[in-house]
Amino acid sequence: METPQEPRWLDDEEDQAWIALSSLVMRLPAALDAQLQGDAGLSHFEYQVMAGLSMVPERTLRMSELAAFAEGSLPRLSQVVGRLEKRGWVARRPDPTDGRYTVATLTDEGVDKVVATAPGHVEAVRTYVFDALTRAQVRQLATLGRRIVGAIDPQHPLVTGTVDRLRRKK
Repeated sequence: METPQEPRWLDDEEDQAWIALSSLVMRLPAALDAQLQGDAGLSHFEYQVMAGLSMVPERTLRMSELAAFAEGSLPRLSQVVGRLEKRGWVARRPDPTDGRYTVATLTDEGVDKVVATAPGHVEAVRTYVFDALTRAQVRQLATLGRRIVGAIDPQHPLVTGTVDRLRRKK
């Protein structure tokens, strides 16, 4: 009979880091949601979808690629894109290269909304994150984020470079 393995408990330093990270991942999205809702009537996820489309060629992505970029499931993305369509900011259609897929395109009105919303959002991001860090810490944050995401999902677009490749095509 095999004896159960003792859990790998966190040491004091790891525990403090975990508490800080856990607080960050809970509080930052709520703060960004509040800013975007107050200033633009958008959730953070809605803004991520629109901003993601604004950064790629022809402002168009397959829904599956957009879901990965925006960190959401395809069903959640579909609901959000439906709401954005009703507001005239996004349009969906079959992928012209493969009709089995659906693409989402940011409309001209959607571009206007992103352009109007971006300054307030960037200021909130700068205030909540980057103003508190040195340049070296910003580089460390990027490295740490990619490493942690890679441990969770080695195929994540941030880890594989897909996000960067999509943005460079623009």
